Amino acid sequence: MSAPLLFVGAGGLAREALAAARALPDRFAPLGFLDDDPAKHGSEVDGLPVLGPSELAHERADALVLVCVASSARPCGRAELVGRLALPVERYATLVHPMASVAPGVELGAGTILLAGAVVTAPQRVGAHVVAMPHALFTHDDAVGDFVTCAGRATLAGSVEVGEAAYLGAGCLVREGVRVGAGAVLGMGAVVLSDVPDGQTWAGVPARKLY
Repeated sequence: MSAPLLFVGAGGLAREALAAARALPDRFAPLGFLDDDPAKHGSEVDGLPVLGPSELAHERADALVLVCVASSARPCGRAELVGRLALPVERYATLVHPMASVAPGVELGAGTILLAGAVVTAPQRVGAHVVAMPHALFTHDDAVGDFVTCAGRATLAGSVEVGEAAYLGAGCLVREGVRVGAGAVLGMGAVVLSDVPDGQTWAGVPARKLY
């Protein structure tokens, strides 16, 4: 039987997660969106209603939940929302699009979303509430922390460590053995050849600190 599913957030990522869930009708039965913007309440997004604020997740205890917010301007935003909701871990779905490729032995944390074309090539742990957008690539021995966002075509070479709530911009490339710090942001197309400290924003080829 398909599990009822709520999406927290009603923006672009939530629409993409809904499309992935609809590709798995035997697993998920999407119910609607929850969003803390009152102007969205009562509206419809891609055929589903925006039911009300995120706190309504507590009233629908029968439903699984996915937190679908991501912004390079607020890389910790998803972690903050999950912390505020304080739902038990078993309430969170793990969503893997059928066109993603996940090697046997990979461990995916609760609330994680892998969209179409995302690839995890070898056994490793991918943290909780991670978002891997289309064609993101994790190779051997990577360690992706909780709440990380990897935009489309972000690529991790082997043995890369990505700290909690880091945001990796579209098309960025991270060299083997590099650490990207917690809350760090990598710009689109950045080529990262050395460690990025916690909380810093890097961009360019090769990537350098912006601030």
